[in-house]
Amino acid sequence: MKFDILTLFPEMFSGVLHSSILKKAQEKGAVSFSVTDFRDYAENKHRRVDDYPYGGGAGMVLAPQPIFDAAAAISEKRESAKKPRIVLMCPQGERFSQKKAEELAREDHLIIICGHYEGYDERIRQHLATDEISIGDYVLTGGELGAMVVVDAVTRLLPEVLGNEESHKQDSFSTGMLEHPHYTRPADFRGLKVPDVLQSGNHALIEEWRNKESLKRTYERRPDLLADKQLSDKEKDWLSKWKKDE
Repeated sequence: MKFDILTLFPEMFSGVLHSSILKKAQEKGAVSFSVTDFRDYAENKHRRVDDYPYGGGAGMVLAPQPIFDAAAAISEKRESAKKPRIVLMCPQGERFSQKKAEELAREDHLIIICGHYEGYDERIRQHLATDEISIGDYVLTGGELGAMVVVDAVTRLLPEVLGNEESHKQDSFSTGMLEHPHYTRPADFRGLKVPDVLQSGNHALIEEWRNKESLKRTYERRPDLLADKQLSDKEKDWLSKWKKDE
């Protein structure tokens, strides 16, 4: 997969894209990253990319020309005949989720636009972007941090990126519920012990324990996730008991 990131602050990405899993993903050839300062595409001599809003008001608005032209130049160089998805990082966008990350991970090429100032010229939103994404109900100074979140969440889903191909399948939200608790050695840490079932070697019992704990954690912390979840009879019985015990 190829990521192209359009930003006014390319230096913000140097550490993130060249560390940890993202660095290893590039070394394996699973992904490539390119960061472009869209100020380089400004047609005016001062390389200005923003202007005052029509109708007045506070702040400055990102102009369409540099962003349209930067996206067009990148698209022209694409290796695939398929057009890239163009993601606009925006507080008004769709709330980013694991499901959205899985959807984007099936693409060959993503262009991510990081905004600044008061916002974007609406023509960018209506006639260039294919997706608008928000990472939460709050406003940041720019779209760079949100873009990093999207890049990380999508990259780790790509084939051969994680050491264990099953890892991401059991992540919180991938199953529709929060993940079960994890333990490692020692079995007894200062009197705090690992549940016996995890040391039993009985894989059927371990799997049942994990499913039960995953459901319990979701019920206690994110019950909203269970609203549309199809539960087995056993899971319904567990839920019923927990509700009675409250």
